[in-house]
Amino acid sequence: MEISAAGRLEVRITPADVGKRVSVRRLGEPGAGPEKFTDTVGVLTSWDSGVLMITRRDGESVRIPQSTLVAGKVVPTAPARRRGPAASYPELARIAARAWRPVESERLGEWELRAADGFTRRANSVLPLGDPGLPLDAALDAVRRWYGERGLPAYVQTATGAEGTQELLCAELERRGWVREVTAELWTGALAPVADRAGGADVVLSRTAGEPWLARYQRKGVREVALRVLGCRSSRAGDAGNEAGPSVWFAAVPGAEGEPSAAIGRCAVDGRWAGFAAVEVDPARRRRGLATEVMAVLARRALDEGASAAWLQVEADNEGGRALYRALGFLPHHAYHHYRAPEGPKTPTGPGRS
Repeated sequence: MEISAAGRLEVRITPADVGKRVSVRRLGEPGAGPEKFTDTVGVLTSWDSGVLMITRRDGESVRIPQSTLVAGKVVPTAPARRRGPAASYPELARIAARAWRPVESERLGEWELRAADGFTRRANSVLPLGDPGLPLDAALDAVRRWYGERGLPAYVQTATGAEGTQELLCAELERRGWVREVTAELWTGALAPVADRAGGADVVLSRTAGEPWLARYQRKGVREVALRVLGCRSSRAGDAGNEAGPSVWFAAVPGAEGEPSAAIGRCAVDGRWAGFAAVEVDPARRRRGLATEVMAVLARRALDEGASAAWLQVEADNEGGRALYRALGFLPHHAYHHYRAPEGPKTPTGPGRS
């Protein structure tokens, strides 16, 4: 906290600091506990009518009455990372989007509208990197029309918690009644340590996902469109009608004859990045290192193709996955969220920016 030369705490932020990352201390709420002060760090997304709104790294917003502030200052946009590959949010957002490629997409300014018959929100949401070329309300109206024409709900994918993320956009969506349905995190790590964990398990690599692989995959609705999103219908260079995309590999530990694979994984190799997904293990064979083995074999293949860094996406309640990925050297980079449009027209309340 900011302390003056006389030793007093000071508030050194103003409404002009909206959009910046801040650290504030406020008086604790009466009856909340023995602590006198509460500290909050995040992006200042609004300061209206004597109330501050601060969006934390995980996307949660905190309302703080100005009258309770005892100290506050602007802080660096993101904490220094102690290890792992350096990357900006826009770089990772584009790489992740290429790993879950939609069947149909359209540009709205610098925003990308993506659709794939509803299979995975990552391929059926707006990726809002940059300026849509319209005022926000007009852009959101265009988004809702585009998805409505395809019989799909309108989603906007946003991110919080790193340099260049979209805390202000999250706040504006919430003001307009958009509902955050899903929050997950993107983690990054070095690729070589994952490859070093390879042992002796029987892991089969393929360019396509066979029936045993798909039978283990937990997501529903794996039809032709889903297979294209997964990369089973390749979009690599040379395929007719498609631009070059990531090099996609599927890994499986075979199960009993006629049964689903015992363990599976998917990896999309795109330049220096390898993205892991769909790492799943038969519940009866968990805690035997099969997930690590699948990722290690995929990592070795990615290294052979020139990748050096890795990323993956994991939901907050996936405790087993988070423990595995942390043990392999991954750390959270940013949180991402999917906001769904309200059912009917929504008028913003209170002052705000569009």
